[in-house]
Amino acid sequence: MRARHGVTTGLALIVLAVAPVVAQEIRIGGQVRPRFEFRDPAIGSVGQDDDAFVSMRVCAEIEGLLERQVRIFVQFQDVRLWGEERSTLGDFSADQLDLHQAYIDVGASGAHDFVARVGRQEISFGGHRLVGNVNWTQQARSFDAVRISLGSEPVRADLFGALLSDATAPTNDQNSYLVGAYAELHRVGPGALDLYGLLNTVAGADETKQVTLGGRWWGESGRIRFRGEASYQTGVRAGSDVRAFMVGARVGTTFAGTTGRVTIWYDYLSGGDDPDDDRVRVFDTLFATNHRYYGLADLFLNIPLNTDGRGLQDFALKGTYALTPEIGLAADVHSFHLAASSGLNTGHLAEEIDLTGSYRYSANLRFQTGLSLIFPGAGFAEIGRPDRNVVWTYLMMGVSF
Repeated sequence: MRARHGVTTGLALIVLAVAPVVAQEIRIGGQVRPRFEFRDPAIGSVGQDDDAFVSMRVCAEIEGLLERQVRIFVQFQDVRLWGEERSTLGDFSADQLDLHQAYIDVGASGAHDFVARVGRQEISFGGHRLVGNVNWTQQARSFDAVRISLGSEPVRADLFGALLSDATAPTNDQNSYLVGAYAELHRVGPGALDLYGLLNTVAGADETKQVTLGGRWWGESGRIRFRGEASYQTGVRAGSDVRAFMVGARVGTTFAGTTGRVTIWYDYLSGGDDPDDDRVRVFDTLFATNHRYYGLADLFLNIPLNTDGRGLQDFALKGTYALTPEIGLAADVHSFHLAASSGLNTGHLAEEIDLTGSYRYSANLRFQTGLSLIFPGAGFAEIGRPDRNVVWTYLMMGVSF
């Protein structure tokens, strides 16, 4: 990732100071990523308010490759809104500086088949469907975790455990964990088969012991790309029994002699609409990167909350086209519906059109812009969401090294 020379040089000196052995290799990187956004109405608003702002991520990272296959990685970042400082001169404290990642790897990937990673780290599996790093957000997501990766081709397995909150810390009053196993089996027909099990727990009054089991078959054959997946949730969520599920499928193809691709997409996340049912029926997307799935305008980042516990159906048609090696275009069309809509006049939520353009100026500098238009159906207002058209647009640049 990316940052200023002075910051990264300082990081290098810190690492060299705490490592008594001489590193075989030191790598320094960073990122500066400002992004302008305009949204009307603003997220969470049911009135006429709009919002325009510029956010920015600044990252500085250092990687040290030490002897006997030991690797350390440290990444600091600052995430802020332009204009949030109270004074252009008097406010100079690092209010937003955060240790985004800091971990130790023992072992080597690739030809070797064992890597143990300990520390704060980004984790993502299976296209970020249930566990992802949410890189679209300026802050991204990281876990305090231990992860063990075994194998390579044709079988790879990951075992991990993350401490989400610890009651010992003054900022938390309960313990919560995420543990799981994720296996990738390659060469299963024309694709690969992923199998996984996840357990997320929360202690205390809102006791949660929820198990998510699932699989994902994905790959390509000729010009056809495909993915099919299903997950089932059981156990206890916030003190209630859970019985929920998710299924999804997509199939896409390239056009012969062109750089264009079109994909048909469908997702179904179960929901509940019976007030007399003492079981939770709505599927929980856990720690997913939902920005990749349910529309780029991010109207459904928190499921079940954003659909009033009624689940979601997403019918989508997606297309991409590369005008040149440097310029890319994309267009997505979504039709959103509730999975459970009894008691409402309609389960139709909205249609969304997402238009995206990207330009790679150089190996280190990239521009991206987008426009999303959302046309709500009657069901959107019935669950407390905006009752008028939504417009969202952005312009982002990223410099990285």
